Amino acid sequence: MATSASAGAGNNSSADACYMLIHPRMDVETPNLQTIKRDLERGTDQIKSEALQQVITGTLQGENYDMLLMHIIRFVMPTRNKALKKILLFYWEVCPKYASDGTLKQETILICNALRNDLQHPNEYIRGATLRLLCKLREADLLEPLIGPTRSCLEHRHAYVRKNAVLAVGSIYRHLPQLIPDAPALVKTFLDTEADMVCRRNALDVLSANAPLVAVQWLKENARLVSSLDALLQLSVVDLIRRTSREFSGEKALFIRCVFELLNAPGSAVNYEAAATLVTLTANPVAVKAAASCYISLASKESDNNIKIIVLERLDQLRGRHEGIVDDLVMDLLRVLGTPDLEVRRKALAIVMKLVSRRNIDDVIAVLKKELAKTVENSEQDKASDYRLLLIQTIHSCAGQFPEIAASVVQLFLDSISEFGASSATDAIVFIREVAETYPDLRTSIIQHLVASFLDLKTGKVVRGALWILGEYAESAEEVRAVWTKLREAIGELPLLAAEQRELEAERAADAAESSGDPAPSATSSSHAATAAAASRRILADGTYATESSLTSRAADAHSAAAKQMDSKPPLRAVLLNSDFFTGTVLASTLVKLVLRFAQTAKDDADAQQQLNSLRAEAMLIMAGVIRIGQSAFVTTPIDDDSYSRVLACIRALEHVDEDSAVLGDAFIRDTQDAFARLVRGEEKRAQDEAKKSSKEGAVQVDDGIAFGALQPAEKTATAADAAALERDIEMAMGDADGQATGAVSKLDSVVQLTGFSDAVYAEAYVSVNQYDILLDIMVVNQTSHTLRNLSVEFSTLGDLKLVEKPTTYNVAPFSFSSVKAGIKVSSTETGVIFGTIVYDGPGVSDNHCVVLNEIHVDIMEYIRPARCDETQFHAMWTEFEWENKVNMAPMREASAALDLRSYLAHIMKATNMACLTPENALAGDCGFLSANLYARSIFGEDALANVSIEKPADSAPITGHIRIRAKTQGIALSLGDKISAAKVLLAE
Repeated sequence: MATSASAGAGNNSSADACYMLIHPRMDVETPNLQTIKRDLERGTDQIKSEALQQVITGTLQGENYDMLLMHIIRFVMPTRNKALKKILLFYWEVCPKYASDGTLKQETILICNALRNDLQHPNEYIRGATLRLLCKLREADLLEPLIGPTRSCLEHRHAYVRKNAVLAVGSIYRHLPQLIPDAPALVKTFLDTEADMVCRRNALDVLSANAPLVAVQWLKENARLVSSLDALLQLSVVDLIRRTSREFSGEKALFIRCVFELLNAPGSAVNYEAAATLVTLTANPVAVKAAASCYISLASKESDNNIKIIVLERLDQLRGRHEGIVDDLVMDLLRVLGTPDLEVRRKALAIVMKLVSRRNIDDVIAVLKKELAKTVENSEQDKASDYRLLLIQTIHSCAGQFPEIAASVVQLFLDSISEFGASSATDAIVFIREVAETYPDLRTSIIQHLVASFLDLKTGKVVRGALWILGEYAESAEEVRAVWTKLREAIGELPLLAAEQRELEAERAADAAESSGDPAPSATSSSHAATAAAASRRILADGTYATESSLTSRAADAHSAAAKQMDSKPPLRAVLLNSDFFTGTVLASTLVKLVLRFAQTAKDDADAQQQLNSLRAEAMLIMAGVIRIGQSAFVTTPIDDDSYSRVLACIRALEHVDEDSAVLGDAFIRDTQDAFARLVRGEEKRAQDEAKKSSKEGAVQVDDGIAFGALQPAEKTATAADAAALERDIEMAMGDADGQATGAVSKLDSVVQLTGFSDAVYAEAYVSVNQYDILLDIMVVNQTSHTLRNLSVEFSTLGDLKLVEKPTTYNVAPFSFSSVKAGIKVSSTETGVIFGTIVYDGPGVSDNHCVVLNEIHVDIMEYIRPARCDETQFHAMWTEFEWENKVNMAPMREASAALDLRSYLAHIMKATNMACLTPENALAGDCGFLSANLYARSIFGEDALANVSIEKPADSAPITGHIRIRAKTQGIALSLGDKISAAKVLLAE
């Protein structure tokens, strides 16, 4: 049962209480007054309880049940049923107690007498529940006769009564101190003599809120006993220190000493609150380290993963406020990695990356290497591959920040890459590629280790990365020979389809011999065949039975045999037979690079020239074999046109290598190397820009002066720079050159007209969105010549929106206006709709009017924020998300004639509030085609992906193409699609 949150009302005040909104049940019919009266008069205790609950719910909804007050006093108040008495106490809290003239109703005398009897009741439950009600009452005339019984309850034998009595005393003193002026001394005496810890905790909370001086005096008297107190009382001590630290700054030494002792208290909640309070009292490095150590200890020993994440978040905030102080605790923080939860590990590693420095990088890498080795040893554990990928990404980031450890990290990855999963090995090979480009001294070692472990690479993406590294950085003749030998071993027998063709012919011959040379089947063999063909019974994982025929068994055996046969083949050959022809194109390009490298070293050597011709012929044979595999029946998918053209171009390049060696060297070696170098530099520049944005270098010091340019004399703004700065300030204050208002003027864009100008009531709303809350500030204007009585604005919502409070009813005078506010909660990133009506009573008794309001649409862009993720995460989410919205780009000849593809991409990014993940250098140039990936995240943690594929063949041609949006929920995909369509229309206009 939800109760009210009563607002204060004095003896002479007629203000109604402010109650929470309880949505009525749609499956229950609202009872009328006569039915409720009959149930209250003649019903059983159960029926009276249900009727009283209906009265309470209706009162909270704004219904007028004043006439039921005497019925409840006569027929419900004398009950002895404890459950019904509890509900009756709820009713005393919410029922209107003042008459229309602001005086207390006469019936409250009877209520006061009933409460007094309950405060003296022999049952401690009834006493305690009544004392809890007194904490909610604010009427002095009602509370004054109850002061004596309330004070006597402080000495009751039962702790339940005493703990509620001290709370009641504190509440009465806080709102009506004249009724019990000696409350602080009374509670202090109670605190000193009480033995129950819950009662003492409540007493100390009352003193902290109402008499902080008395509470601090008690703390000074009992400072030596703080560490031995109960955990509940220790929490109250921490709360007292937090509340009074500024007011009683002279006692800061006492406060810090007490909080330091509580950092080692046995209770985890006490440790957490004490650490949070300590850093608010002092910024001393010793105190900050003590608080950080306490957070790390809590994150290590607590079993609840939610608590771990909250504590780590607090630690991260502490690190941000005190840069460099907690860096020495990074090794202690790494103990949190022993937690099996992946999110906790991810949060801990994110903080470790912010704490790592040159002093501790070696120790951090050593611990991460041990954790990586554990994931390899325990690869069968749940989410071991995800944790391994997280560790590799962290080590990758550490090596990017501290180049001196790159060599050891590369050695680790190369030694373990064969044992990694697909995603982990992909991230490792990407890191090795970046290191090979950034640190030329390590290229020889990388080539040697990569050649040694090449046969252990299984997945196509890892093989492609390794091939690119070998072809790009194997420069000497010895390295080229070593790489070529390993590639031949990884490819297997040449020509490529020779072994497969022999196996196929052998199988056909065996089948033909079996079909022509088998004797007639005997009775035994017939019985055996019948048994084999018969269905066999199997027990499934859920305990049910299923039948398995010989056809199913043979298909499964054939699939298993094919898988085993594929595993036995050399890795490159197996990848090609799995229809991965993209790897075939990379192999062809690598072979051309190796031939070109070898040709550069074999210009004047006759033996080397002969070996070069042999390598060319062998490379062309391998490339021709790749094309033959793609056109054969040994693969499930034939080779695509792009791969076919690329392999064919590589064959032609080797054919003309003697005539065009310089051009081919530029195309295959130098241009590709320069392109990758630009990509690496672009990523480094982006990382530096993000670090600058997050750093505090541009922060303004507290003692810096403020320059008011508009108030300076004209002679001091004579320079062009000063004049331009002044002009920018004026534009920011008045609006920019395009007429887009800024500041307070822009608020007019958020005003929505709800009714027409000819309606009797004109209404408009200012919509203010603040993360999870929407505030509607509605101005209601009475355009008639008579008073509108009981005017109320009623709202309903569509989507994941929830009305928080019901607007109050007003009386609006003729030609005047009133302001109404309503709050709405948002729970997801979906476009919502708010609709409603204005209901009011006319001058007549039975005149009821209703005005339907225009709809208010909640913009999804208020909750979308640009974000970044790596390529692996983007592709993983793209595969996982099931909702896709494809928006086609219709021809816009007039709008796109003077617009290039980059400008159109920027227009889409601005309209959808998404960030571009495609590197800047990948978008450079003008080829008439553009493809980019966009990413954004909502404040609710929901991801939104988009892929832009557009083209413009000529300068005067329209922009065509499509944009594909993917999200986990349908609402985000549809809403972003609508935004893109609207942006396209706006561009056309």
